[in-house]
Amino acid sequence: MRILFAGTPAVALPSMREVRRAGHEVVAVLTREDAPVGRKKILTPSPVAEAAAEAGLEIIKANRIDQAVIKRLSDLDLDAAAIVAYGGLVPPSALQLPRHGWINLHFSLLPAWRGAAPVQHALINGDDITGASTFLLEEGLDTGPVFGTLTEQVRAEDTSGVLLQRLSESGAVLLAQTLSAVDQGRGVPVPQHGEVSLAPKLSSADGRIRWDRPALAIKRRINGVTPEPGAWTLWGGQRFKVWPVLLRPDVRDLPPGAASERDGAVLVGTGSHAVQLTEVQPAGRTKLAASEWFRGARREDLVFE
Repeated sequence: MRILFAGTPAVALPSMREVRRAGHEVVAVLTREDAPVGRKKILTPSPVAEAAAEAGLEIIKANRIDQAVIKRLSDLDLDAAAIVAYGGLVPPSALQLPRHGWINLHFSLLPAWRGAAPVQHALINGDDITGASTFLLEEGLDTGPVFGTLTEQVRAEDTSGVLLQRLSESGAVLLAQTLSAVDQGRGVPVPQHGEVSLAPKLSSADGRIRWDRPALAIKRRINGVTPEPGAWTLWGGQRFKVWPVLLRPDVRDLPPGAASERDGAVLVGTGSHAVQLTEVQPAGRTKLAASEWFRGARREDLVFE
């Protein structure tokens, strides 16, 4: 089939690769415009744009699908559009352009976790099983009928970055298989059924650690917001970044937020039992081992806010 591939971040790259490997012709790639990256805010193409350029594919850069983009898409004579984390809305006038519509790879078992951050919310909420779905895009938020799904066991130490990478690889195969089934007339989507849950985009505020919460809830939140938007707390009135922690149910004498070093491990009290810090990043410094930071802190009354 003649395919438009729409995507922006690195997690979309396996899908673009698999769609081409399955024999479909990617006639153009739609991705978001170059964005400022790093402290110097250098305008940088998206990972999908860079990969498309290397492959010699036509690139359409747009944060919004306006009339100019719609005109270009209509000229491409598309059989289908494959979309993975493009990061923008597809207006109704564009939905009708490909013969078989827009087929979206979403990283959840729909209708669970509809929205921009399904993997993050699944981890924060302690899901044991997650997965990916391919569905026919329509005007509603991830409401379209589903072509296929796959399941993935959530591992105890999964962060959203690690889990999303696994799903991006297995989901890429699912997307390519879905396109092939549609091409052969075997792809028939069925309406979603089950309990609906929403997964809106997370902000920096969602990464703040509340030490009065139970240790397991804290661990899940940290895993869910790692690497983005990142977990943090306050130390001395300044933001202090925290990477995934270990549960320490054997330590229950520390008040919430109080830190202590015991046998080389840096422990922090919570609303239940302690957690053990692994890596941290104080304001204005680079990431380092929690034990190294604690030795340099030289404070007996170390408490996180």
